Amino acid sequence: MSLITRATANRLPHLLFAQRALSFSSATPTTYIRPSPPPSTPGPPPGISKTAEYVISKVDDLLNWARRGSIWPMTFGLAFCAVEMMHTGASRYDFDRFGVIFRPSPRQSDCMIVAGTLTNKMAPALRKVYDQMPEPRWVISMGSCANGGGYYHYSYSVVRGCDRIVPVDIYVPGCPPTAEALLYRVLQLQKKINRRKDFLHWWSK
Repeated sequence: MSLITRATANRLPHLLFAQRALSFSSATPTTYIRPSPPPSTPGPPPGISKTAEYVISKVDDLLNWARRGSIWPMTFGLAFCAVEMMHTGASRYDFDRFGVIFRPSPRQSDCMIVAGTLTNKMAPALRKVYDQMPEPRWVISMGSCANGGGYYHYSYSVVRGCDRIVPVDIYVPGCPPTAEALLYRVLQLQKKINRRKDFLHWWSK
């Protein structure tokens, strides 16, 4: 058994520390590899993209201006609500000053005013006329009977709302609604048309 002197015992912690430092320095250093950035997707520069988006939005504004100023509704009068619809085309309210011109053909119309009670037998004709209208097209439901059946809601022969047959954009409440109510809803339809962004949505895809 070997004996360790006091001097060696005092130097022992320093020797162990030096040995550990030597072992750490001789170890293989860890190398860090920086990941390569993902490849850039081809596309126009940001400046060109913003300019194209601005031009597309102005094209949308031009189309919306033309559409809201030339609404040509298809008259679909079914009951006494149609009398108030005819009233709006007379000289007192004069729909022509808003660019609203009634058309007898669905091929030339972009809007349909359903005025009156829609029966089950009339529903297929309503859908057929709607399908013949070119895009974009809008529907105005005029009166309580066209909105939800109205007074004849529980009748076996009445459709409880024309929105079950065609999509409705604007509802005109009343039984019958006044000509001022229909005029106000047409103005609301013009605001809805003005918010369309067809080309901008196409560009964003």
